[in-house]
Amino acid sequence: MTEKSLDRKLAAIHADPSGSREFIIADAKDADMAFGIGAPGQSPEQHAGEVRFRSLAEYREQIRLLVRQEAVDIMLMSASTNEVLTIRERLFDGSPVTPAARANDTTDIWVIRGGRYPQQPSRPFRSATIDHIQCGHVDCAPEERHLGANLGLYSITLNNRLEEDLRTLEQYHQFRLEAERKGFRHFLEVFDPNDPLGLSGDQVPQFINDHIVRTLAGVPQSGRPLFLKIVYHGPKALEELVSYDPHLIVGILGGSAGTTYDAFKLIAEAQKYGARVALFGRKINNAENQLAFVRFLRLIVQGEISPEEAVRAYHGVLHQLGIRPKRPLEEDLQLQTAVMSYSGHSTVTVPAGVPSAAGSSAQGGTKPPCPCGGTGPVCHCKKEEKTPPGSKTSRPGGSPAEQAPDWAAMSPQQRLQYHLQRLRSRLGQ
Repeated sequence: MTEKSLDRKLAAIHADPSGSREFIIADAKDADMAFGIGAPGQSPEQHAGEVRFRSLAEYREQIRLLVRQEAVDIMLMSASTNEVLTIRERLFDGSPVTPAARANDTTDIWVIRGGRYPQQPSRPFRSATIDHIQCGHVDCAPEERHLGANLGLYSITLNNRLEEDLRTLEQYHQFRLEAERKGFRHFLEVFDPNDPLGLSGDQVPQFINDHIVRTLAGVPQSGRPLFLKIVYHGPKALEELVSYDPHLIVGILGGSAGTTYDAFKLIAEAQKYGARVALFGRKINNAENQLAFVRFLRLIVQGEISPEEAVRAYHGVLHQLGIRPKRPLEEDLQLQTAVMSYSGHSTVTVPAGVPSAAGSSAQGGTKPPCPCGGTGPVCHCKKEEKTPPGSKTSRPGGSPAEQAPDWAAMSPQQRLQYHLQRLRSRLGQ
């Protein structure tokens, strides 16, 4: 049986919480349990101003492509999609990607056209059952529990309202007991309050952190979540939670789509301050090319490319594929997430000194690329091998056949061109 990258990475993180560089990436393709018809996202085709959405079939096909790419560690789906792809198609057999399903759908994620549910205090609710996720029907036989996903996302939203919060935590308590009895693993999503009572905005990070550690203090290891999924509230709040318990693995959620730089900078900043998991849904689903977008997320957390370089290189890939970006490069290099700006402003642009994908020389001209794709004054490639000297097998998580160049000998422009060339080959260009 193929080892799941999630299990390997979790083991490595727990073995060395402060030193491990392992990072888990999940694609959240469970939006059909929240958004209804619009869950698969807008169709990329032009419809003369009329909004058209992808179909569920197109949504699931994108999941298949991403799983086969093997750049994510977890594919989170609805229970119904899990039944189709995991149980019937056996998509995850022989794959290092772990299937997972949304185990509950609280009312604050009921984003229905014309609905007002997210504006009211969240109430717990479960469409799916653990048995349906594990085997596709009620009352799984013991030998059937491995057929489907054995990992679920359970989410809670606390609003500083005693009765509502008590009911939410009671339901989570019942879920944990059932999950432990059935050998079902889960990770815990803690949303920010959607209708808080007596909480100011700057109190929310502390409110969330305190609730997490208080809630889990009464839960032994057998019933604890594998990791957390929370809003990134900035370095201080994240470091506080991570340092409290190094074995409490913290993951951040992606939130709204935003610019490409929003996504790339978010994952880099979260990793820098202690996060070990990123779960991106809309940020991936709304990308012009999801395969390339995810590949750059992986390159960023592996330390092979900066977020700024990645945005430029991503636009380079889109250009090579003939895909029109949603935003011009200059606009896509704007940071719209104030929590990462450190200055209190909502928009920050990348400094002009960040190298472009074209790789201009110091004199302002563009030099022809060397065989490995570099554009600097010195080519570090062996022409006959088309890889830099000192190449070696790629880092854990990459294909054994891939070769990683000597990063120390390459300029930022050369690294950009190298990644562009590698992505083009992977995308069949």
